[in-house]
Amino acid sequence: MAAVVIKALILAMVVSTAPAVTPATTVCFLSCDTLDPSRVKQETFPVPERQINGRRLVLHVSDADGMAWGSIDNGVTGDSVWLDRSWDGGATWEGLLGKASIPGTWTGTRTLMYNISDPGAHRRGLIRACGDARAVACTDWIYPTVCDVRCDRTDASQAVDPVQPVAPTTLFGRVIRLYTDQNGMAWGSIEAGGAGDEIWLDRSWDAGVSWPGGSSLGRTSTPAAATSARTTMFATRDPRGRHYGGAVRACGRESGHAQGSCTAWARPVPSRSFAAADALMYSYDPVQAWWPSSWWNSAATLTSLTDYAARTGNRQYDWVIARTFDVNRGTFPAGQRGTDPIEGNFISRAVDDAGWWGLAWVAAYDHTGDARYLSMATTIAGYLHQYWDPSTCGGGVWWSRERTYKNAVTSGLYLRLSAAVHRRTPGDSVWLQRARTAADWYLASGMINSAGLVNDGLTQDCRNNGQTVWTYNQGLAIGGLMEVWRATGETRLLDTARRLADSAVTGLTRNGILTESCDIGTSSCDDNQKQFKGIFMRYLAELGHQQFTARQSASIWAADRDPLNRIGQRWAGGSPNQTDWRTQASALSALL
Repeated sequence: MAAVVIKALILAMVVSTAPAVTPATTVCFLSCDTLDPSRVKQETFPVPERQINGRRLVLHVSDADGMAWGSIDNGVTGDSVWLDRSWDGGATWEGLLGKASIPGTWTGTRTLMYNISDPGAHRRGLIRACGDARAVACTDWIYPTVCDVRCDRTDASQAVDPVQPVAPTTLFGRVIRLYTDQNGMAWGSIEAGGAGDEIWLDRSWDAGVSWPGGSSLGRTSTPAAATSARTTMFATRDPRGRHYGGAVRACGRESGHAQGSCTAWARPVPSRSFAAADALMYSYDPVQAWWPSSWWNSAATLTSLTDYAARTGNRQYDWVIARTFDVNRGTFPAGQRGTDPIEGNFISRAVDDAGWWGLAWVAAYDHTGDARYLSMATTIAGYLHQYWDPSTCGGGVWWSRERTYKNAVTSGLYLRLSAAVHRRTPGDSVWLQRARTAADWYLASGMINSAGLVNDGLTQDCRNNGQTVWTYNQGLAIGGLMEVWRATGETRLLDTARRLADSAVTGLTRNGILTESCDIGTSSCDDNQKQFKGIFMRYLAELGHQQFTARQSASIWAADRDPLNRIGQRWAGGSPNQTDWRTQASALSALL
């Protein structure tokens, strides 16, 4: 009886630091909870093992999988091991995850694997292994300190080019300021006060909606005879846990009153493109591996992110490329990725949608060198070629399987993709000839009007239909002709690309800022149109036009961005202004 009482007392001591053990929920990331450890990609031991009456309690971690499992060895029948997982810095936890007991004749056992964090739901987790062998003990929690370029609690004297991203707040004459630096670190200060005043940070992984485990970080009191104090620095990115774009605010309290005051939430700006990419990643669904819920827009967005990685050398998002490819290369019924079924290899009845994915995998191949991406791009190019039809209008690619419309977007995609596949396929001649034919047809098709702008498509009797000049059609024409020029060296193609670019710079702008027709007045853009300008900027950049590009970047940053680095549709600012991941991806291409 005494042994039972002692064991109960020990168990009570272990759990007494938490108000309650919270119900467990299944978490899915790269894999779902309860994956067998035999499938692990790596194995590390980031915290010391514990001894329980001669048993070895070990926490095993795979950062590559984002998962952990526990084991107990040198034991006897009935000894057990489990995991605890916390979403609030260890204050409460989901207990007894994967609990396993040593069966008869064995001397050890292990749990299944559980996700350490939940980036899809923007929850940063901690995890530990616990065991029961006539006493209960747990390892330390792993990764309580967030580390990026620097780690939590670095002294603010180590800041690099600090700025104040939001206005300070005041409280009883005190001034409370938030600072961030180019390493993505943040800290707060309280000024014009007295002894006992307090300053701290709140850190949120869900854009300021909640901040469990991130409250009162670095809480510091103003010393006697001083009038100011500051916190240490805290990281706002957790690359290990795939959390990007954490938000912070500075909060303070005057010593004589209970109430406090906080600045607005903000995200740091290591660079314009870096900040925009982090904000874009906030909307990525790592479980479904796309940006819900637009199929072709996700392809164009992945291309923007890949362009960012290639231009800057930042490889922290490379896992997104592989994840998106692996999850989405299969089949999906209608309603899961769009109104049409996805039939495998990123193909559906919408021919242009497949073309966007083809260009995404060309960009992925260029960035990573992984041949499977080029193979997929070639497969998709072959699908588009099935809808190249010289029996109508002498050529061009049908927009969909219904073969009712030949338009600029599908023909522009084919032009760019066919030349891109040729240039990356040693010894190819087939795609080269197709690219030449496509370029000749495009230039003679009549879709380029007398002002040097590309209308939407052709009428049934093969004339320019005079429909809206969208920026992405202009961009695809430039990009397609540029890629065929690289393949053939024909200067007429380069000359035409330059003419189209010059026409757009004058004809598709207002006060020097690129403007979609749906950006004007009280109009608003649909989900497709939100992304058009970034596609134009991607291909314009291949021609240079640095002054024009710099003007767009400066306007976006000054007039179309909030403190969380979210960017809207109207690059010159104004309202109504729409903001979502599509407008974010579009702006990212302009900021590169």
